Amino acid sequence: MAHHIIETDYLIVGSGAVGMAFADTLLAESDATITIVDRHHKPGGHWNDAYSFVTLHQPSSFYGVSSLELSKGRKDMVGLNKGLHELASGPEVSAYFDQVMRHQFLPSGRVQYFPMCDYTSDKVAAQKGEGQFKSITSGDTYDVKVAKKTVDATYFKTSVPSTHTPSYTWDAGIEVHPLNALPNVTSNPAGYMVVGGGKTAMDACLWLLENGVNPDDIQWVMPRDGWLIDRANTQPSEEFFASTIGAQANQMESIAAATSIDDLFDRLETTGVLLRLDPDVKPEMYHGATISQQEMAELRRIKNVIRMGRIKHIGQHEITFDKSVMPATPGTLYVDCSARAVPVTEMFPVFDGNLITVQTVRTIQPVFSSAFIAHVEATYADEKQKKALCSVVPLPNHATDWIIVTMGLMMNQFTWSQNKELREWIASNRLDGFSKLIQNVDPADTEKMAILGRMKAAAMPAMANLQKFAVEINESAA
Repeated sequence: MAHHIIETDYLIVGSGAVGMAFADTLLAESDATITIVDRHHKPGGHWNDAYSFVTLHQPSSFYGVSSLELSKGRKDMVGLNKGLHELASGPEVSAYFDQVMRHQFLPSGRVQYFPMCDYTSDKVAAQKGEGQFKSITSGDTYDVKVAKKTVDATYFKTSVPSTHTPSYTWDAGIEVHPLNALPNVTSNPAGYMVVGGGKTAMDACLWLLENGVNPDDIQWVMPRDGWLIDRANTQPSEEFFASTIGAQANQMESIAAATSIDDLFDRLETTGVLLRLDPDVKPEMYHGATISQQEMAELRRIKNVIRMGRIKHIGQHEITFDKSVMPATPGTLYVDCSARAVPVTEMFPVFDGNLITVQTVRTIQPVFSSAFIAHVEATYADEKQKKALCSVVPLPNHATDWIIVTMGLMMNQFTWSQNKELREWIASNRLDGFSKLIQNVDPADTEKMAILGRMKAAAMPAMANLQKFAVEINESAA
């Protein structure tokens, strides 16, 4: 085992999508040297641990790093995303980040990359411009002298089923597996029970249905129903302007006209801004998951949806929930999808002296947020100004968090709109997705101009209503 001393301008902890997006922007917009540390054997973060059939649930065209397209510019012609922009598969995303590291970052001569290493320093050391990490494989230790900033790109701590420990227990002999194991099933079980109500559980159910499992053989444990986003409203090309920007206009008008929080969600559903699986069940959760109408129709084929709260224990003869018990069917394969993708709730200042903690400054858009924060770091000197430009938009969990994050996004968008340099940067950055759609509208196009006019007219009343509803939410939580 050897000890090494490294000098660098920026030390980035984490080579997942967030760390890669930050490094990419910093590399393009400064002459800084960068050291990247990660405990995985290759870049991509949680994509290294994801299930084999995972895909993005947003269009590939605005995911990854700013400098390199992930999308091939295609729409899916078959499958449950048919007619919409393609969704990169997990292997495609992993190969993409590996390509960025090997063919862009490392050949620059300004990036050092240390995979299979544990970062061992704390925030106190980061503020002093010091960092330490240790190689998992060799045991070598490294002291890092950081000339400018340490960048914590691990804040999201993305949890995936294969690395998640379920909160419930089960008797010996009962088969409980993460959905990673589904493609390795070698015999037909008595049935499947999918545990979890989020996007991962939806993926597990869709995989089972696509592979011929009778929907009556699937039980779906849904601790909380969630509000979902129609993926047709997230398409970044001009042909989808009416659905994508039209949905934003519908959203503004729904907020502006709402007379209560319940009325707001009724309006958002009526106008197609938000969807839910069961029209008779009020969602309690919002994580920003997207879904196509075809996927929705498939999932609704599963009728045995169990809403008894979270599982506490799976026994040979019965399953104990928070709210009740039910009989267990011998030979059932339990598919664990109970991990919350991003389990963090505490927020920190993005800019704090010599430490940058990358968080979302745009609702559920971590890679755009990371690139944006890196741009602010490279472009502006005053920390007070940086903080004003990078107010954290918290990650949503409860249904009413939709109100909080939408208000935070609108406040940030307004702040950015007052800065010409930022407006131009956002419109030219491929991770943005939608600003260019709006800026490229021909004033003679009356249909599109009418949609933009609806958005503008509803913006101020919408913000006033959001602020009122946020006060109600805070008072009810006190």
